[in-house]
Amino acid sequence: MKDPEAKKNLCLNKTARYSYEIIETIETGIVLGGPEVKSLRNGGGNIKDSYAQVRGAEVFLNNFHISPYAQASIFNYDPTRPRKLLLHRREIIRLAAKVKEKGLTLIPLSLYLKGNRIKVELGLAKGRRAHSKKEAIKERDIQREAAREVKSWR
Repeated sequence: MKDPEAKKNLCLNKTARYSYEIIETIETGIVLGGPEVKSLRNGGGNIKDSYAQVRGAEVFLNNFHISPYAQASIFNYDPTRPRKLLLHRREIIRLAAKVKEKGLTLIPLSLYLKGNRIKVELGLAKGRRAHSKKEAIKERDIQREAAREVKSWR
């Protein structure tokens, strides 16, 4: 029997953790149409340049590209239309305050299946400078070397 909490990644934003310092992550739902879901299950999504924006009392995911599903013909949606994210009102108010006050950004980190629902992992992020990116690469290399050393001792 399958575990209902198992995650199957559909899209990953590989450059997000490099370009931004992730302060907090939030799991959200997303409003999609039928052909969009089928296209995502076939690997037709790209969240590389996308971002989330708070508009009024709602959060929308912008620049998220979902390729048109070939078998849907006339029922396909615009590939880059803004898509609504599903959050509780308290969470939206809290995120809107942080984005306004501290100059943070909402970046999608991954899109995955959780049970039969598609979820978005949203990160509250702060942009990194070029020297910070280099330091992050150095830290990651040091940790990788340390892990190799520990592994070789066994």
